[in-house]
Amino acid sequence: MARLTGTVMRATAFGSLLFLAACQTGSNVAGDGAGASSTGIAYLQTIRSENGLPPLSPDSTLERAALQQAAYMARSGKMEHTTGWGKDFAARMKDGGVEGAAAENIAHGGMEPAKLFSMWMNSAGHRRNMLDPRFSKFGLAYVRESKGSDKRYWALVLGR
Repeated sequence: MARLTGTVMRATAFGSLLFLAACQTGSNVAGDGAGASSTGIAYLQTIRSENGLPPLSPDSTLERAALQQAAYMARSGKMEHTTGWGKDFAARMKDGGVEGAAAENIAHGGMEPAKLFSMWMNSAGHRRNMLDPRFSKFGLAYVRESKGSDKRYWALVLGR
């Protein structure tokens, strides 16, 4: 019975993933900046369920932290975890009200979410963050490199 339930859950998650991929048109997945967490749900559920982990829930505090970092990277034109005013990831999380363990994945380019999550899963450190069993919540955001550009600065923040 547990095996059947797992198979059904994977099939449902995969179906949701395909549905989301089919619904995406152009390069505007979830609007600039905020709201991208809803796009990441199916990808993260599939990734975690295939690895025997519970799903992650979208979290507005973590999404704000992700949006802040994506916006900083877009403004500065640099993909990095530390901001130009010297705030590292830990300081940004504390200032943003994120408590406990947290991790961040960042990316830049003209990729849609399917490619983004595939890229992160093929990188040991990013994969480790998404499969960390301590995490139960996430926030995903992006900001375009410039108006009309298909290139985006992405940030995924994971936490408890």
